[in-house]
Amino acid sequence: MNKALRNPVVFFLFVLPALILFTMFFIYPIFSSIYYSFTSWNGVSETVKSAGLSNYEKALGDERFWISVKNNGWFILFSVCIQVPLIVFFSLLISNVKKLKGLYKTAVFMPSIMSTAVIGILWGFIYEPNIGLFNKLLSLVGINPIYWLSDERFAMLSILLTNAWQWTGFYIVMVLAAILAIPGELDEAAAIDGATGFQRATRITLPLIVPIISVVIMLSIAGAMKAADIVIVMTKGGPAGSTDVMATYMIKYAITNFKYGYGNAIAVLIFAFTLVVTVLYQLLIARRTERIEY
Repeated sequence: MNKALRNPVVFFLFVLPALILFTMFFIYPIFSSIYYSFTSWNGVSETVKSAGLSNYEKALGDERFWISVKNNGWFILFSVCIQVPLIVFFSLLISNVKKLKGLYKTAVFMPSIMSTAVIGILWGFIYEPNIGLFNKLLSLVGINPIYWLSDERFAMLSILLTNAWQWTGFYIVMVLAAILAIPGELDEAAAIDGATGFQRATRITLPLIVPIISVVIMLSIAGAMKAADIVIVMTKGGPAGSTDVMATYMIKYAITNFKYGYGNAIAVLIFAFTLVVTVLYQLLIARRTERIEY
C-alpha cells in the first residue's frame, strides 16, 4: 500500500476527483463570471455581445453601489470591533461556569443553526413599531416608538444586531473549545502564585487563544462580505436602498432585470474587494499571530 501511494500516478488518481469538483464549482465559475462581466448578456439569449469595461464603469459610477460597499464595511467593522470582543468575553464567562456548561454552550449555539428567514421574521416582530419588544421597553421610560426597519438612521444598525445575534454563538463555541484545550495546570499555577481571575484571563488565557481569535476575525470578515440573506429577509435593501449590501445590489439591479453581464461584473468586484480585505488582514495582522504550543 505504501509503495502504491508513492507512485505519482496513483497519487494523482486519488486527488483527481477533488480536483474535478474544485474546477467545476470554483475555478470555472470564477473565469466564467470574469468573461461575462465584459459582455451585455441577458442570461437567456444565445448571442453574447461584448461590452468592454462599460459594466465596471457603470457600477463604479453608481452612488447606490458605493452605498452597498459602505454597508459591507459597516458589517466588517461591527463584527471585528464589537462582535469579536463580546465573543471573547462570553467565552471566558462560560469557561468558568462550574455547572450546566453544556447547556450554556447549546443555548448560545442554537441561533446559528436556525434559518435566516426564521431569525429575520422573529426579529421583525421584536422591531415592530407598535407591539415590538424594543419599543415596549422604550415606552416604559417615555420614549416615542422608533421605526427600526423603516428609518434610515436605525435600519442598518437593526440588521447588524440581528446578524450578530445569529452568529455570535457559533464563534463562542469555537473560542470556548480553544479555552478548554488550555492545560488546567497553567491556570492553577497562576492562582497559587496569587494571580486574580482577571489577571489569569488577560495574561494567560487571552494570549494562548490569539490564533483562534484570528480565525474568528477572518471568518467574520468573510461572512460580512457575503452578507445578503438577512438583508433580503428584513428590509430587502430598504428604506430607499440604505441597507443594500453588494450582494443585494447585484440581485436587485442586475439579476432580476436580466442584466447578467452587469451582475457578473458586480460579482467580480465583490470577489476583488473580498480578496483585497482578506489579503491585507493576512499580511498586516494574521501573520503576526504565532503558533502557540503548550
